Amino acid sequence: MGDLQKSNLPRHVAIIMDGNGRWAKKRHKPRLYGHKQGALQARDFVEMFASYAIPYLTLYAFSTENWNRPKAEVDGIIKLLSENLDKVIEIAHGQNIRLRHLGRTDRLSPEIQKKARAAIDLTKNNSGLTVNVAFNYGGRSEIADAVKAIVTGKIKADKIDESLVSRHLYTAGLPDPDLLIRTGGEMRLSNFLIWQAAYAELYFTPVLWPDFGREELEKALSVFGKRQRRFGGI
Repeated sequence: MGDLQKSNLPRHVAIIMDGNGRWAKKRHKPRLYGHKQGALQARDFVEMFASYAIPYLTLYAFSTENWNRPKAEVDGIIKLLSENLDKVIEIAHGQNIRLRHLGRTDRLSPEIQKKARAAIDLTKNNSGLTVNVAFNYGGRSEIADAVKAIVTGKIKADKIDESLVSRHLYTAGLPDPDLLIRTGGEMRLSNFLIWQAAYAELYFTPVLWPDFGREELEKALSVFGKRQRRFGGI
């Protein structure tokens, strides 16, 4: 890990994996080629990330808004997910990685839902890195789902606080992200972990996701280590 100090590493890193389409365009390839490369990069990245003393990683793979993209592109992304799940499960379980899904499952095919449940069940007792895959995820829909669950539970208004809301989010039981990275040059959260990232350190880089490897990660971790986190204090 070079000159990185373990004491200054974040506990939870979240990444908006942006730039696949532009990466492909620069190479005069179709957007789906970029998504395929991005999926391969995600697999390699998880294997590499597991070597760090960071217990939690969350990857933003597909948002609730991404369904609005051209059907051919969406269908291609879903196919890539289905094709890569078995390999991802094999890699994760072989490296003691625990997998979790963040998001809704209602628009995912029965086959993908079954594979996702199998991955979560197989790896649930693994004690290494926890990887959360945010697929069909939206921060606002997450909060709406939490409110519905609270109302359905008939919890009295005076019992509702931030801790209760957090326990009803998709990320229940996970620490909030300390560092949120967005590749691809855009500078916004795009409906990602909007509750949990309230005090996350933000790191934006123009590097496109397929090119975001160990060197770029360590740049982000180095910047994080120099930040002063006050959480509203002095």
